Amino acid sequence: MTAALPTPQQHAAPTATTSRHCTAEPATASHSTRTGAARGDPRAIRPTRWAAAATTPDPPEPDRVARAALTRLIEPGDAAIGRAIQRLGAVGLVQGFYHGASPNRLGLGADRIAAYQERLRKFNPATDLERIAKLGGKFIIPGDTEWPSQLDDLGDGRPVGLWIRGRPGPRLPSLRLLALRSVAIVGSRACTAYGRHIAGQLGSELAERGWVVVSGAAYGVDTAAHLGALAVNGMTIAVLASGVDICYPRGNESLMARIGDAGLLVSELALGMNPTRFRFVLRNRVIAALTRGTVVVEAAPRSGALSTARRALDLHRHTMGVPGQVTSELSAGVHALIRSGAATLVTNGAEVGELIGSIGDDLAPERAGPILPRDALAPPVARVLEAVPASADGAPVQRLAQYAALSDQETVHHLHELSSLGFVERHGAHWRLVRRK
Repeated sequence: MTAALPTPQQHAAPTATTSRHCTAEPATASHSTRTGAARGDPRAIRPTRWAAAATTPDPPEPDRVARAALTRLIEPGDAAIGRAIQRLGAVGLVQGFYHGASPNRLGLGADRIAAYQERLRKFNPATDLERIAKLGGKFIIPGDTEWPSQLDDLGDGRPVGLWIRGRPGPRLPSLRLLALRSVAIVGSRACTAYGRHIAGQLGSELAERGWVVVSGAAYGVDTAAHLGALAVNGMTIAVLASGVDICYPRGNESLMARIGDAGLLVSELALGMNPTRFRFVLRNRVIAALTRGTVVVEAAPRSGALSTARRALDLHRHTMGVPGQVTSELSAGVHALIRSGAATLVTNGAEVGELIGSIGDDLAPERAGPILPRDALAPPVARVLEAVPASADGAPVQRLAQYAALSDQETVHHLHELSSLGFVERHGAHWRLVRRK
């Protein structure tokens, strides 16, 4: 579309959204959580302050402005909106909302169109683009060189655009390039000490092997995975269920600041938008589509982390699970996933890398027990050694030859060989094992 996106003349800039759910995950989204609340509200989550202002960008093109508007108007993953964009383009769709086009033209219900029309007149999407630039971030859309094309596997439900925030500087790392070698680590928020340890170990081992660790910045497994990558100065990405200027959960504010310094914060939602329970589930599909594979560490049968694994499976991504205690409810969901054949069992970063990496380049080392001196013995010699009893009296050559199915002469020869190697010793006419001190 080449037509400019119409915007009202008297729009107010969007303000930081109020969070009424600072300690518990919200269940529903009210009008205030979708469109913003008064800045003076003492309950409002303050935007994080660790990013420096960027230079003023060039005026955004109409398609970018239209898609920015859609991220504030719609919920993520709306397939009906995706189909409308395919037919009309983002600019045409937003113009249709603004002018109240007919339901037949937009392919949407009249009530939805009316609601979008009313909400569209209350904000200016160009202001959101200016704000993200001042926060040192950007808004990328399909067609940009930085757009991860694997998100197109989501079909009509792919994101209309992604808000990105990261290290202050003239240029953010390319999300497309980072996603080419990325792996998701997800799991329970209320994880055990075992789950936290395993997630942190996987995060650090994968980061040391050059993988970008992707998770959701939630408590529990997500936090441990991010911290594991950061501990070895690795790259990590947090995909959020809120705007990239909102810290949720509040207890992870310092973690999100560290992720922003070392990696990227990514979201489908416009600035100031708060998380809801439904948005967490929708966020999981982006994690699954963005990465080469998903590892689940501790998940109960109804855990949201399993939805990420199921979406990864649907998208033909590698799905992996870490085994836990069979008596632990938090591992029951992972075990069921592995038992059904939907996930591959993995225990460390090397095994994950081998599964999702390049053939021949990311092989995990072979696991084997210690090599013992007796393992190098020839089969006849080993049979003679096995025939020697553990008793102090030992046994005569004839009995040993019988047990080893060899002649007396061969048995004597092998006994002297074993004696020179320190395995057996002669005790009169008998042979016995050398006692180890």
